Amino acid sequence: MGTGKVQHFEIPAEDVGRARTFYGEVFGWSFEDIEGYEDVEFIQPGGEEGEVGVIGGDIYKRSTPEPPTVVITVDRIEPALVAVEQHGGRRLGDVESMPGMGRYAYFEDTEGNRLGLWEEAADSAEVSPGQAETG
Repeated sequence: MGTGKVQHFEIPAEDVGRARTFYGEVFGWSFEDIEGYEDVEFIQPGGEEGEVGVIGGDIYKRSTPEPPTVVITVDRIEPALVAVEQHGGRRLGDVESMPGMGRYAYFEDTEGNRLGLWEEAADSAEVSPGQAETG
């Protein structure tokens, strides 16, 4: 199934700019726009990348009330989703791509928690955002 490390976290927001200001001022985080994605920004938390306890994330425009999401890195998403389902979890939606970055999918665990899976891009030849891949 893969590495199993926590890849990043996602923070839903009604107002991305307001959330950016809040987290920047409270925690000293900086932010980076994601080309091609409106109302989504990478979070650069304090500390050095790779330092224990330092992971990045993103803030995105919330469409419905939802909690923050923990995203876990796997070697391949499809076998991970099979394992999720075999152990009582549930796949949520399709596998999606972020060109040049990787692919992601969401699932619900046995306790009803929503988590994400992330697969690093093998190369930059990825599918456009919103175009489902289901391998």
